Amino acid sequence: MLPLPEEGRRRVQIEGVLPQVDGGRFAIKRTVGERVHVEVDMFCDSHDAVSGVILYRPQKSQTWFEVPLSPTVNDRWQGEFTVSEMGDYVYTIMGWADHFKSWQRDMTKKLAAEQDVSVDLLIGANLVEEAVKRASGDDAAQLKTWVATLRSQDVAQPILGDKAISPELATLMAKYPDRKFASTYHKELKIIVDRERAKFSTWYEMFPRSGGEPGKHGTFKDAQARLPYIASMGFDVLYLPPIHPIGKQYRKGKNNTNVAEPDDVGVPWGIGAAEGGHKAVHPQLGTMADFEDFVAKAAEHGLEIALDLAFQCSPDHPYVKENPQWFRSRPDGTIQYAENPPKKYQDIYPIDFETPDWQNLWQELRSVMLFWIEKGVRIFRVDNPHTKAFDFWEWVIADLRQTYPDLIYLSESFTRPKVMYRLAKLGFTQSYTYFTWRNSKWEMTQYLTELTQTPAYDIFRPNFWPNTPDILHEFIQHGGRPACIIRLVLAATLTANYGIYGPAFEVCENRALKPGSEEYLNSEKYQIREWDLDSPYTIKDLISRVNFARREHPALQSNGSLRFHHTDNHHIICYSKQTDDCKDVILMVVSFDPQWMQAGFIDLPLESLGIDPYREYYLHDLLSDTHYTWFGGHNYVELNPQDIPAHVFWVRQ
Repeated sequence: MLPLPEEGRRRVQIEGVLPQVDGGRFAIKRTVGERVHVEVDMFCDSHDAVSGVILYRPQKSQTWFEVPLSPTVNDRWQGEFTVSEMGDYVYTIMGWADHFKSWQRDMTKKLAAEQDVSVDLLIGANLVEEAVKRASGDDAAQLKTWVATLRSQDVAQPILGDKAISPELATLMAKYPDRKFASTYHKELKIIVDRERAKFSTWYEMFPRSGGEPGKHGTFKDAQARLPYIASMGFDVLYLPPIHPIGKQYRKGKNNTNVAEPDDVGVPWGIGAAEGGHKAVHPQLGTMADFEDFVAKAAEHGLEIALDLAFQCSPDHPYVKENPQWFRSRPDGTIQYAENPPKKYQDIYPIDFETPDWQNLWQELRSVMLFWIEKGVRIFRVDNPHTKAFDFWEWVIADLRQTYPDLIYLSESFTRPKVMYRLAKLGFTQSYTYFTWRNSKWEMTQYLTELTQTPAYDIFRPNFWPNTPDILHEFIQHGGRPACIIRLVLAATLTANYGIYGPAFEVCENRALKPGSEEYLNSEKYQIREWDLDSPYTIKDLISRVNFARREHPALQSNGSLRFHHTDNHHIICYSKQTDDCKDVILMVVSFDPQWMQAGFIDLPLESLGIDPYREYYLHDLLSDTHYTWFGGHNYVELNPQDIPAHVFWVRQ
């Protein structure tokens, strides 16, 4: 015979808890001040009423907070709570058969049927009397009064009945439920709570070596001169590609040629030389003190520095000589370089995460992160994390977050969807996406619906980039300046995190290395570039307006409220974002055509946007500073690519 359970009188069943990731294996993500909306299936045997709560706490605390669950339909319950500090949280569900709630429910039915309830009143009095033992102070005194009332022989039964089912008594009793046979969900589910910049950030990528005098290698001091320019456009994160010494063996030349000329500066991702590796700065950029000064000066302009974390080595990296066991050897005794057949990257040695010395390798890579953290860096853009061991990322991110909960990791992984989602589950704060390759209304609608209206929302924070040093999409190549504007508005308003690689983007550089290539001609990856920041083609003023709108309007600072609206032109996409109270509603209308004017009608669900369908409402275009008056949900729009092929409307009653 099987042994009896420890307690067999727990009657409530709890299942189907959302949100949770892979059965609770991984944490969901939120930022400080965000709500966690919870749903659960909860029911019990027989006909007793059920009550339940969400229990939650910071993981470092032993004190549980709770919020009540409310029933919806078909035994589905919901509730929500707010996370108020950085770090890890846990939450779970507790439910119980609520005898008092059952009693009040049945009492109501009996009174409606005009039945004798004299015994029922005594049953209720006993339930309230039990609650007195769980209460204290004024509440206990009030409950004692209720006991006396329900047992009164001097008051007519209908009057006592009305008192018995009063909301006042229900509210008071709900504070002191009988939970001695309560059921608790079998797991404590996890939440990673990040700082607000994890949810809302505006990135600018810049090669500091291109910031000096014409023909000369720029320094950190030179790059400081560009900080006011970047800050004036409204960016808050300044991302630097690798700033370490660059290897000389097999160095790539301009436009990715295999033979470098003596004056070629090399690819920053070819990390490591005689001057040092991942814990050193390129001597032509300056000293470590210069870097720290650059970080401080950036902060004065409201810019936080993000560093590239590329765990790979040039053949000249000190690791290659000191720890050859961390690399894979070929039968001829040489080290295996990076390949993506038929392409060969002799200037890059991948790290072998299957090395027998993996424990020392992990500790060393952790020390690299810690080195830069101690220099004041809290944001890392991680290069190709999907080519490194998953278990390493899960360990190192969780480990460092215990001491530095304000760390932000951006995953630069353009690979298969399940791999990208797995990296997010492992702890990456934000993620690059397929945004660059979604260039139609249908593609964009489907993709954003996946990212914001499915379980992906709880673990995957998208960061949209219209371009990168590696990616110049044909849409921008062929569409030029109007295409840059289109991609800017889409990236900045569809998601709360976005970035651009500049100055290439704002000056609308669209020359490709060759037809069919996504590589920039004269790419800054391989050479120093001089940029005309006052080019007549620049869209820097428009970028400033877009980023100002993002800062001023809370609706644009999260993704959960994103909704798409019908348009009768497949070249035009319409979508909105709003705050919960509808006090801030932003409506976007964007053309996907950088060549020709597009027009059509859009249909808006006015009431869900907080708009009175029987009154005029006003739209302020935050891009052009023009004003419109609309009435009703069916309205005409016209978008000219030679002007601004997009509207970002602030909707006002």
